[in-house]
Amino acid sequence: MSPDALPTLTPPPELTPPPDTLALEREIAQLIVKGLNLPMQPEDIDPQAALYGEGLGLDSIDILEIALIVSKQYGIQLRADNQENARIFRSLRQFAQYVAEQRVK
Repeated sequence: MSPDALPTLTPPPELTPPPDTLALEREIAQLIVKGLNLPMQPEDIDPQAALYGEGLGLDSIDILEIALIVSKQYGIQLRADNQENARIFRSLRQFAQYVAEQRVK
């Protein structure tokens, strides 16, 4: 089989977010590190690792603080009683995608 006949492999769309979402991930990672005074660099946050509990290791107070910071920064409403919070805060990538869909600033 010639090299031209080999199929081109591209990652599934859910694994490769749009460039604007990647930039937003970096912005939110900076807000998290600065806002929570974490002893790490924003680029050290794995975008697919859990934010809450294992992974980044944030607790519910940290999540509330992040929600407040991001709400002010991007003009979105995050509510403690939202049934989608487990999905929204699953990872930095999920959170950035949610912010991208909801933001007004």
